Amino acid sequence: MDRYIIKVSNPKPESPVNENEIRITSQGLLRNYITYAITLLQERQVNEIVLKATGQAISKTVAMAEILKRRIPQLHQYITTSSVKITDTFEPIEEGLQTLDQTRHVPMISITLSMEELNLNKNSPG
Repeated sequence: MDRYIIKVSNPKPESPVNENEIRITSQGLLRNYITYAITLLQERQVNEIVLKATGQAISKTVAMAEILKRRIPQLHQYITTSSVKITDTFEPIEEGLQTLDQTRHVPMISITLSMEELNLNKNSPG
């Protein structure tokens, strides 16, 4: 792969972020996310928030959900996991080589925290 450079001309389409949705990244500070979530739940009177993360930010998201459940005892939790398919395109540096496409699956987690009991499928895990 030392004869290729990554081409970043095809960014993935961004979906709109809802008011009650918090997207957690691995670079963000945990205390800032927690402060914002508590503000949403207590001051803005939002009934539920959704924490979303992919890749290495998943552990930070789970830790954040546990901290929030300890600070606000009446929270209910529902977790879904999935994966996102990302395709990287590599352009050759030398002539005679072909363009390479590499597809990878990145894990994704979505944690819903609600002040009211969630009326979801009782047979689903989480």
